[in-house]
Amino acid sequence: MTCPHCTSATTKEQTQKTTLGYRVFRCSACKHLFNERTGTPFNFLEYPTDVILLVVLWRLRYKLSLRDLAEMFLVRGLVFTHEAVREWEARFAPLLTDQLRTKRHGRAGKSWYVDETYIKVHGKWCYFYRAIDADGNLVDSRLSEKRDMEAAQQFFKQALAVVGHTPEWVTTDGHGTSPRAIREIVGETVQHRTNTYLNNRVEQDHRGVKQRYYPMHGFGSFNSAARFCSAFDELRDYLRLRSIRGESTSLSEQRRTFLDRLTSLKEVMRAIS
Repeated sequence: MTCPHCTSATTKEQTQKTTLGYRVFRCSACKHLFNERTGTPFNFLEYPTDVILLVVLWRLRYKLSLRDLAEMFLVRGLVFTHEAVREWEARFAPLLTDQLRTKRHGRAGKSWYVDETYIKVHGKWCYFYRAIDADGNLVDSRLSEKRDMEAAQQFFKQALAVVGHTPEWVTTDGHGTSPRAIREIVGETVQHRTNTYLNNRVEQDHRGVKQRYYPMHGFGSFNSAARFCSAFDELRDYLRLRSIRGESTSLSEQRRTFLDRLTSLKEVMRAIS
């Protein structure tokens, strides 16, 4: 294992382990002792990595409050406060978002459906820009305090960077900022359509974040709202069982796919350094 202090590969595993059962190593070059979590975002945490990942995933995936999660794990003999859940979400949700965005780079289709929905932050309404492709797969999402030209341009810039290619069609609700933002950021060759009925698919898709957001009664700060909404959308898309619109899968296949993706996600998060 590479030393996190001097990056030397000449390390030797020790016989003792940490209180959580992680292996301990000594570097032959700098003589430092370190364990498997040293130098990672999980360093100095008093709980196993798998437990923390499960808390964060359940927080994003299901309609559970911070106190709900602390209580559920208390039944399992793990004692931590709701503030610990809040801290873990703040620390690991952005890492989760980055990993999932990287994994879906280049996978979105050529036809984008773009719309905004409302999210209440500290008593004020903010705009959550979202885009999906023709099969319902996530293109990108971004929270903005305003609905103006700059916000639209920033969203399209981010979407292009995440997806990695330019769409052939972009469908919007006809807001005045959309045509210019698409021309300047996406390109002149893109076909822009403004059709309420065509854009119904993304408006219906807003229900995912809306249903998760309503029980929370809004967010206390813009940063926490942006962090949570982005991570929720990325995780929801990653665990989506149908990558093609109207695809038919059996219940056993759905369960197997869910467990496979969850296992893969845990492995990715464990590897973060």
